Amino acid sequence: MELLARGVANIYPTAEMLAKELMNGRRLTVYLGIDPTGPSLHLGHAIPMRKLAVMQKLGHRIILLIGDFTAMIGDPTDKMATRKKLTREQVLENCKTYKKQASKILDFDGSNPVELKFNSEWLGKMSFTEVVELASHFTVQQMMERDMFEKRIAEGKPVHLHEFLYPLMQGYDSVVMDVDLEVGGNDQTFNMLGGRTLMKVIKDKEKFVLTTKLLTDPTGIKMGKTEGNVITLDDAPEDMYGKVMSWSDGMIAPGFELCSDIPDKEIEAMTKAMEKGENPMTFKRLLARTIVSGFISEEAAEKAEEYFATVHQKHEAPNLNEINILDIGGLETDLVNVLTMSSKLAKSKTEARQLIEQGAIKIDGKVVKDINAMVHAGQIVQKGKRHFIRVNRGK
Repeated sequence: MELLARGVANIYPTAEMLAKELMNGRRLTVYLGIDPTGPSLHLGHAIPMRKLAVMQKLGHRIILLIGDFTAMIGDPTDKMATRKKLTREQVLENCKTYKKQASKILDFDGSNPVELKFNSEWLGKMSFTEVVELASHFTVQQMMERDMFEKRIAEGKPVHLHEFLYPLMQGYDSVVMDVDLEVGGNDQTFNMLGGRTLMKVIKDKEKFVLTTKLLTDPTGIKMGKTEGNVITLDDAPEDMYGKVMSWSDGMIAPGFELCSDIPDKEIEAMTKAMEKGENPMTFKRLLARTIVSGFISEEAAEKAEEYFATVHQKHEAPNLNEINILDIGGLETDLVNVLTMSSKLAKSKTEARQLIEQGAIKIDGKVVKDINAMVHAGQIVQKGKRHFIRVNRGK
């Protein structure tokens, strides 16, 4: 069964037991939890969501859980320092377009719509007595099995008590929603197995866990917001295409496996062809086009491919009539303002200043490192290699 094999890292307790459960015709409750630690969903979220999409088509009950409460605690997974705490306002701002982004993969309408839930509905109402009771089902030794805690202690770095509470909270989500299966990235194994523990203790019920492989770079670092190499589901087509083209050749086969429906045999054939000396760029272009087509559209993929060929391979700026226009309401304004007025360039003034100081911004083709620089109507502002904005006086 491809559902339980392709892109799958592990299945608990066993793949055979889950396959049997899926074949018996019972409608399962399946969920994926996402903490809104940033405003965009990314490929790391898309990989397990693609599994949910298959389950949804098979008729199972699907829940997309937004961890608006757990995001304020902070998941310590793979972090060698305590996560920065988020406020309630920051969390809600981050997740306000999650449903729209997830709709590129999941169906929130129709006869079997995905249910959207928020774990603050139950976690935010728990009494201290209930939290203590929940904690009684785990030991300090169990928590210390997490590699990052062991490493922090060995390096003399702090491990805070609230970080121990995170897997308890995530595990309790399974109990409240009475789920049969949780799907998530392989880096979430510890947290998801915590839910298995609680389901057995509290409900005397078997909970299955399916972990998906992570899309990583050659050093083993996963694609994610923190690492800065993430492809988000709200990226513009040309950005999505260009980012895939920046991947190393070693990510081509995993990219096809985790982010496309191209058959395994074809992926194996491509891998063998590259091993025999065929140019990997041929297959990387196919991967970029496949990903953009899958998350946006075939038409967008065609245009993104043309854009990449023009701007990156031929080292040409796009035609003036293809560049987005930004009205500034006058003859000039400061560069920081221009960057923040376009969400494609910078999301805050702090980020805008950092980009300028790092030499990532050009005005009419010249690098500008002065954070107080001014931009005049008619000039073209460029970020990196892919983003162009033509400044217009406007009304």
